[in-house]
Amino acid sequence: MKKIDIDDELYQYIASNTQSIGESASTILRRLLNIHGENDLAVSEKPEQPVTHEVAKTTHTTKSTSSTENKKSAAVTPLTQAHASVFNILNKEELAMQKGVVGRFLFILSALHRTHKTDFSAVLDVQGRDRVYFATSKEALVNSGSSMNPKNITDSEYWVMTNSNTTRKKMMLHEVALGLGYSAEQAEKIRDYL
Repeated sequence: MKKIDIDDELYQYIASNTQSIGESASTILRRLLNIHGENDLAVSEKPEQPVTHEVAKTTHTTKSTSSTENKKSAAVTPLTQAHASVFNILNKEELAMQKGVVGRFLFILSALHRTHKTDFSAVLDVQGRDRVYFATSKEALVNSGSSMNPKNITDSEYWVMTNSNTTRKKMMLHEVALGLGYSAEQAEKIRDYL
């Protein structure tokens, strides 16, 4: 095995395509790149490592090792840059580790914010009949109704009302996804992550 450095965005993409607990980065990349070989053994790795990850050396057998490492990065990069999609960065393992529905709700919203920073203001249009769901300050949510339980969407200036049932939170995620340009089918998939 050789070690290569990859950026956090690529790591999130690889981790988001994990199909089983303990699946190695090599196995995931082999599956995504449709490369099969003898090195498909699952090697235990820690997904929380942010920068250095092990990747199998035998991806391109006709190239030298340094060129192989460059080819691997080049092969993966277009997958994450082709479309700004939350599915490329949403890590299902990290999602499963969130505490309760509110934790998963905030985690998904944070992933949507990271993916769509410039368009994320569309969430401000998602409102109920009598309630404001999103605001740019805690005070704005508190002043818009009672029992709002506002929470900050991580790494953003946006706040969301969390004092609603799971069905309402799913509806909010669905509406946010539609507002950010996802298809109805993709919005349902995002909603169902909750």
